Amino acid sequence: MADPSSRAPAGLTAVGLRDALASGDLSAREASRHFLSVIEERNKHLGAFITVIQEQALTAANTADQLHARLSRQGRLEELPLLHGMPTAFKDLTDVAGVPTTHGSAALDHKPASEDGALAAHLRRHGVLPLGKTQVPEFGLTAYSENRVAPPSRNPHSPGLSSGGSSGGSAAAVAAGLVPFAPGTDGGGSIRIPAGACGLVGLKPGRGTVPVGTSTGDTAQLVVTGPLARTAADAALLMDALVPRDQAPDGGYLANVGRAPEPLKIGMSLASPWAGIYPFEIEPEAMDALARGRELLEKAGHSVSEAEIRYDNRYPEAFTAAWTAGVGSARIAPRREALLTPLTRTFRRRAQQRSASKVNEALGFLRQFQHDTIAQYSPWDLILMPTLAQTPRPIGWFTGGGHSGERWPSEWSGDADDDYRRQCEYAPWSSMVNVCGLPAISIPVHTTVGGLPMGIQLIGRMGSELQLLQVAASLEAHS
Repeated sequence: MADPSSRAPAGLTAVGLRDALASGDLSAREASRHFLSVIEERNKHLGAFITVIQEQALTAANTADQLHARLSRQGRLEELPLLHGMPTAFKDLTDVAGVPTTHGSAALDHKPASEDGALAAHLRRHGVLPLGKTQVPEFGLTAYSENRVAPPSRNPHSPGLSSGGSSGGSAAAVAAGLVPFAPGTDGGGSIRIPAGACGLVGLKPGRGTVPVGTSTGDTAQLVVTGPLARTAADAALLMDALVPRDQAPDGGYLANVGRAPEPLKIGMSLASPWAGIYPFEIEPEAMDALARGRELLEKAGHSVSEAEIRYDNRYPEAFTAAWTAGVGSARIAPRREALLTPLTRTFRRRAQQRSASKVNEALGFLRQFQHDTIAQYSPWDLILMPTLAQTPRPIGWFTGGGHSGERWPSEWSGDADDDYRRQCEYAPWSSMVNVCGLPAISIPVHTTVGGLPMGIQLIGRMGSELQLLQVAASLEAHS
C-alpha cells in the first residue's frame, strides 16, 4: 500500500472525501490513518476526543476496503454505502460497541458498551468509520464541554476558549480537521452553540425528522440529531444518511443544496424567553455578525425586517424542570454523588424534590408555549438572530475558573445557579427552538478582530431543513 501521506485527504471537503473513497482514488485505510495521525498530533492541545479507537477503526477500514474491491470486481460500485469509508466521531453520550461511554461523568462506571447505540449502528450501516468518542459536559447538560472525566474541549480558533456544548468535542474535532464531519445531538442548543463557537454549519433538524439519536428519558421530546460540518454541502451529505429516504426531499439533501431558495421573508428578533429572569447584554461582535448576516441575506435576494416576538415569562422555570428531569432519575450510586459537578448535583437534587405533577404542569406549559411561539413566527419564512450573544467564553468561565489552567482536574469554585445563568446569557436563543420542535441552523458569517468566528441562527418552519441548508450554501457563495 502506498504511503498514506502521499494521498492524504487534507483540504478535501467531506463531499470531496466521500467521492474519493467511492471512486477508489483513496482507500478507507488511507483516510482513517490520515485522520488518526491528525488526532494524535492535535488532540492533546484540544481535548476534543476522550477516547480514540485506532485499532478498531483500522480493522473497520480494512473491511470497507475489501468491500470496495469486491464490488469493483463485480461492477457493482453503485451498491457502496452512501458514506463508505468516511471517518467520523460520536459524542461520548452515544454507545459505540467495545468503547466505554462516560456520559462525561466521574460518578458512573465506565464499562465498554456491549453494542452500538441506535445512532452509531445507523451510521455504520451507511458506511462511516468511528475514530473515537468526543468530549461532552456531564450528561450533556451544559453549553460548554468541561467535566471531571477528561481535559476540557478547547476552541481550535483560540485554545484558551471553550468550544461550546454539549457537542463541543465533536465541533472542535470538525473545526480542527480531526474528522471531516460529525453528528451532534441538540436538546437545548447543543449543535448550534458549538457550531457558533467553532465557526461551523450546525443544523438542528425539526422534531421527528431524524428518527435516531433521541433519548428514551426525554419526556419533552427536546433532543434531535443533526450534522456539524464545515460547509452546507457537507452537512447535507450527512443529512442524506440520517433521514430515511422516503422522508427526504426528492433526490436528497446534497443533490438540492446548491439550488437557491425562492426569495424569503425573514423576521429579525433579539427577544428571548430568558430575558425576564436573566437580562442579558449582546456583545458588539454578536451584533456585527447579525448585521453581516442580514447584509448577506439581502444580497442573496431575501427581505429582512424587524419581527416583534413576545415570550411568556413562565418559560425558564418550565424549561428547566423538563430539561433536568432526566438527571433526577439517573442511576447513580449514593456514594458516588459527590463526584458529580456542582451544577449536575444541584439540578439532580431539585429534580428529585420536584413532584410528578409539577413536571407534568411544566410539560403542559411548554406545549402551549410551542403553539403560541409558532403562531408568532408564522408571518415569516425564517426568524433571524445571532447564534450567541457573546464571543466564545474562556475555559472555566462558566464554572468559576476551576480548571482554566493546565492543571486538571481541580475543584470547581463556581455556584451552580451562577453557572446556569451564564449559560442562558451566552445562548439565550437556543432552547426555545427545541421546545417548539422547529428546525434551525447556525451559519458562520463573521470573524472578529481577534480571529474568532461568529454566526447567525435562522429558525425555519417545520420541514424546512433543506431550505435552511440552501440558505447556508447561498451565504457561503455570497460571503
